Amino acid sequence: MIIAQLAVLLICIFIGARMSGIGLGVMGMIGLLVLLFVFDMQPSDPPLEVMLIILSVVTAAAALQAAGGMDYLVDVAGRILRKHPRQITLLGPLVTYAFVLFAGTAHISYSIMPIIAEVAIKNRIRPERAMSMSVTAAHMAITASPVSAAAAALLSVLGGTGTGLAEILMIAIPATLIGVFAGILFVWNRGKELNEDPEFLERMKDPAFVKNLEGKVEQAASLAPGAIKSVVIFAFAIAAVVLLGSFPDLLPQFSGREGFTPGFAVNASGRVQMPSMIMMIMLSAAGLIVLFANTTAAKVTKASLFASAGQATIAVFGVVWMSSTFMDNNFEAIKNTLGEVVASYPWLFAVALFVLSMLLYSQASTTKALMPLGLSLGLSPAYLIGIFPACNGHFFIPGYPTLLTAIQFDRTGTTRIGKYVLNHSFMLPGIVTTVASVVAGLILQSILL
Repeated sequence: MIIAQLAVLLICIFIGARMSGIGLGVMGMIGLLVLLFVFDMQPSDPPLEVMLIILSVVTAAAALQAAGGMDYLVDVAGRILRKHPRQITLLGPLVTYAFVLFAGTAHISYSIMPIIAEVAIKNRIRPERAMSMSVTAAHMAITASPVSAAAAALLSVLGGTGTGLAEILMIAIPATLIGVFAGILFVWNRGKELNEDPEFLERMKDPAFVKNLEGKVEQAASLAPGAIKSVVIFAFAIAAVVLLGSFPDLLPQFSGREGFTPGFAVNASGRVQMPSMIMMIMLSAAGLIVLFANTTAAKVTKASLFASAGQATIAVFGVVWMSSTFMDNNFEAIKNTLGEVVASYPWLFAVALFVLSMLLYSQASTTKALMPLGLSLGLSPAYLIGIFPACNGHFFIPGYPTLLTAIQFDRTGTTRIGKYVLNHSFMLPGIVTTVASVVAGLILQSILL
C-alpha cells in the first residue's frame, strides 16, 4: 500500500514541476485528495507558518521594489560590478548572494542578472562562469537569510529543541559562503574563453547580433524619492528579526496572565513564537515603507515580486500538505525502514534532502517536509543545521525560473541547457557548491554547536 501512496506522491510532484508556477501546489492538492478518498489517510495540518512567512517577507520586498529601493540597490550593485569588470566571475556571485541574503527571496536576483551578463560580455569574459555561479549563490543565500521562508521553516522545526535563529545563522552563513567560494574557484577557468568559443564566433558573423551585443542595458533614469528610506526600513526589519531570533528572551511573554491559552502565535510557555514575529515585523516594514517612502499600497500589489509571493505560497501549500500527510500516516514504517540506515550513515539524510529538493523546487517545502523526520530518526538539531544547504538541489533539473532567466540574459549562448538536458551550465557548479557547503556546515556545527 505504501508503494502505491508513494507513487501518487511522486507522480503529482513530477507533473506539478513540469507545469511550473502554481503547478506544484495544485497537483499537490489533487494528490492530497487521492490520499484522503482512495487511501483513507487523515490529512496533516497545512504548512500555515511557511505560507504566511512567504507572503509577509515577499510583500515587504515588493514594497521595497515599489518604493524604488530595489532599483537603488541594483544601481549600487551595478557600480560595484562595473568598477571591477575583470573580477565579474567573483563579484557577480558574491553581490547576488548579498542581495538574496538581505531580501530573503531569490527573485531579487532577476534585477542583477542583466548587469552581470553585460559586464562579462563587454570584457569578453565567458558569461557562463559568472551567471551559473550567481544563480547558485542566490539559491545558497536562501538557506542563510534570516528572513527566508526556508530558515523560518527550519527554526519552526527545531524550535522545540531550544535551537534559535542565531545557531542556524552562525552555521548557515559561513558554510554557504565557503561553498560559494568553492564554486567560484571551480568555474574560474571553466570552458573556452569567449573569443575562442565556436558558437559565439559563429553568432558574431551576424551584424544584427553584434549590434545587439554591444547595446547597453537600460538604467533607471533617476532615483525614486523614497528609495533610500525604503532600504533603511527594510534593513531595520531584518536587524529586528535577527535580534529577536538570537535572543528569544526579548520576545513578549504572556504565560503569567489570567486566562492565558497557547495558540498559533504563542507557544505553551507563553512566549510569542519566532515565525509569527517574523510575519509581524516584515508586514509592519511593508506598512512603514508605504507610509514614509513615497509609495502606495496599490503599487506594492502591482510589483513583480508580489506576484511571485502568490505562486510560491500556493506551491508550498499543496505540495507540503500532501507530503506531510503521506509522512504522518506512514511515520512508523518510514522510521523503521530508515532508522538503522540513517543511524549508521547519517550523511544519507543529506542526500535525501537534496533529492527531495530536486523535485519540490523549494528549500522551505523540503525543510518542512523532511526535517521533522530527521529529528525523529535521532539526528541532532546541530547536525540538521549542518546539512541544511543540501536543500538546494533544485538546480539539478533545469526548470527553476532563476536558471531560465540567466540563460535568457546570456546573449552569447554560453549559459545553456545541454543536449542531454542534465548536462547544463549549472549542474557541476551547483554540485560542487552544495557539497562544499554541506561539508563546511558539518565541520562548523561540530566546532560551534
